Amino acid sequence: MFFILSKVFAFLVHPFSWILIFVFLGWIIKREKLKKWSYRLAIIFTLFFTNTVVFSEFARLWEEDGVQIKDVKHYDVAIVLTGMAEYDNNHKRLSIRRGADRLWQAMHLYHLKKVDKILISGSNGYLIEDELNEAEQFKQNLIDFGIPAADILVEDESKNTHQNATASKKLLEKYPELNSVLLVTSAMHMKRAKACFEKAGFKNFDTFTTDHYTGEIRGYSFDQYLIPNASNFIDWYRLIHEWIGYISYRISGYI
Repeated sequence: MFFILSKVFAFLVHPFSWILIFVFLGWIIKREKLKKWSYRLAIIFTLFFTNTVVFSEFARLWEEDGVQIKDVKHYDVAIVLTGMAEYDNNHKRLSIRRGADRLWQAMHLYHLKKVDKILISGSNGYLIEDELNEAEQFKQNLIDFGIPAADILVEDESKNTHQNATASKKLLEKYPELNSVLLVTSAMHMKRAKACFEKAGFKNFDTFTTDHYTGEIRGYSFDQYLIPNASNFIDWYRLIHEWIGYISYRISGYI
């Protein structure tokens, strides 16, 4: 039920939805003063949520810091969380999204012998099944990229971060020789993921963050300060989704 409600609630946390609501209220409200304020708020929210610098500074406060690959020590297994692909039903193949940097970096770490095995955790996070099973399908991709099947572990039952952690813990109990763990996921997602893995009983694991929106150096261009960028709506949605997800998980006892 928690999973279903979280997906239904997703519409209400999208900044563009808020703007539509203000425009709609301005259209139906009869009182002139309230009508004007509804339209004003719609404009203010539009300018705020499409500004790249504003989004970047909020994201900077939330994202977990990264580390250079040269500074990564050796680990028995890297756990890569899914939620980074869609399934192309027309062409019968995975279509990766921005978060697929997780898998790319894990492959790089493997080929550099920084990790001995890769555990892919998660099926998909959609309410309606669409032939997407990221763990199993990405396993085949890794094999195609030259990684032996024996070095790929799969956990394909989980559908959210809490389940990623508990299912991965249960799976790794079958492999007592895999002691050192590196958790790999997006910088924006890592705070919640790390808390879930700690709650699930993982001890002394390290983290490797990917697909950062921000970095130590601020290098904004002139247009990022002044010119609205509609793509920031999607980025804000991801950030707000993480904020609410973290709070919801804490209330539910998942972290």
